[in-house]
Amino acid sequence: MSVMQGVSLTHFRGDLAGGVVAAVVALPLALAFGVASGAGAIAGLYGAIFVGLFAALFGGTPAQVSGPTGPMTVVMAGLLVQFSQEPALAFSAVILGGGLQILLGLSGVGRYITLMPYPVISGFMSGIGAIIIILQAAPLVGHAVQSGSVLATLGMLPPLLMSPVLDALALGVLSLAIVSATPERVGKIIPPPLLALVAGTVLGLFVFPSAPVIGEIPTTFPMPVLPALRLDAVQIVIGQAIVLALLGSIDSLLTSLVCDNMTRTHHDSNRELIGQGIGNAVAGLFGGLPGAGATMRSVINIRTGGRTSLSGALHALILLAVLLGLGPLAERIPLAVLAGILVKVGVDIIDWRMLKHVMQAPRADVTIMAVVCAMTVLADLIMAVGVGLVLASVLFVKRMSDLELMNLQIITGQTPESPLTSEEAAVLGPYEGRIVLIHIDGPMSFGSAKAMVRRLEGVSGWGSFSVVVLDLSTVPTIDGTAALAVEDMIRMVEAHHQHLILVGMQATVTEVLEGLGILRLVPAGHHHASRLDALHHAARLAAASVSR
Repeated sequence: MSVMQGVSLTHFRGDLAGGVVAAVVALPLALAFGVASGAGAIAGLYGAIFVGLFAALFGGTPAQVSGPTGPMTVVMAGLLVQFSQEPALAFSAVILGGGLQILLGLSGVGRYITLMPYPVISGFMSGIGAIIIILQAAPLVGHAVQSGSVLATLGMLPPLLMSPVLDALALGVLSLAIVSATPERVGKIIPPPLLALVAGTVLGLFVFPSAPVIGEIPTTFPMPVLPALRLDAVQIVIGQAIVLALLGSIDSLLTSLVCDNMTRTHHDSNRELIGQGIGNAVAGLFGGLPGAGATMRSVINIRTGGRTSLSGALHALILLAVLLGLGPLAERIPLAVLAGILVKVGVDIIDWRMLKHVMQAPRADVTIMAVVCAMTVLADLIMAVGVGLVLASVLFVKRMSDLELMNLQIITGQTPESPLTSEEAAVLGPYEGRIVLIHIDGPMSFGSAKAMVRRLEGVSGWGSFSVVVLDLSTVPTIDGTAALAVEDMIRMVEAHHQHLILVGMQATVTEVLEGLGILRLVPAGHHHASRLDALHHAARLAAASVSR
């Protein structure tokens, strides 16, 4: 695998500018995510450095900038709460999650991850945004981040909000106002998060000294954190590693699509997963937060001129320089300032596009989004996604089965909707009421199989037909359940002592029906390639039955 895909001297100036600006934007976010996770500001900075560097070196989206993100931080915060006495277990989950991402990339499934239904993504991201806002409400007013579940935090908030630390509240509101209301022309010169960080820190030093601050930050290169694993914690660690791997993969590949649209390029999904996995594994090894492709930082990088992976790597190296040289300055950053920045991040993560159209959107999609959002906030992240996927799959099967059922036609004569040609209709005409043609157009699956049989059973006067023509010529594919439904149709014809004639069948359909032994139920000479031949045969059989 070649390192630093797409690097070119042609884009060097743009990459240099993009990397610098992306690092400026990433610094306050990395510190804020570190504090929010419970691992400390330095863990956020470590995560931004290692994930940002290795994802750029080995990833498959040249202009993407990676680092800690809101969703990944929320998962990590939950892990650190569970393993508060042994943080090494939480970082073991990060390392394992990175390894799983590498395996996903090597197995070639990267291109499938973005197939997740939009309502599930929408509900999940809105839930993550709500969690960030809820968790940052306490530090926004000068109190420590509350440990425990989101529900427990919600229960603790009222008394905390009623007794704010006024200095912290002033800085938090000011920070939130800056990141929310900075004019675009000013934001192009200095990113709003950095402006809020500088202004809030200066005011904290000289005007609002009572506001709690980050505190001591190491200024040396981190030492490895040896992975740990206990037998009683294996299930939790593996489960959360899977969550981190899937969440980081989805987050990164969605950002890759954004980068593709902006740069008119095409990313390598599997290579991107390998790069993200390496970055997360190394970050976990050094006590850093897990990360993913960061949309806002990537967009800023591209708009500033970044086009190759050099910009992402440069952003990480600049953050490393900050770590080694400016740590003492970062110690005086008020926590309320970081909380204000993160509240804006949470608001931006919420899918307002979907919420604006919630009254006009399909009810099924809105239901899925609401269920996933509620479960993300109140229950469990992986359970929320799992339930959302099951709901989306069931509703999709229902929609497809309804469409397949509409493609079942029971024809006894020529009608405006009939697929019969004039010649076929002329053959069928004299035997109307004696010959019935069952025409199925389109795929047959388990969703519609039983409903098709029930519909045939509900046809009034079915026993009066002497010949049944089953036309499968335009069925491109059939699954095992639908094939057994075809057998039920044939058995129903036999039970009424009717003649059965089969029409057509594509190779894939024939293979399934033969494999299940269903074609053996069709009498010899009663299978025709064309519908016209089948109808001529049916007419002869109907005429013979009348003469008897």
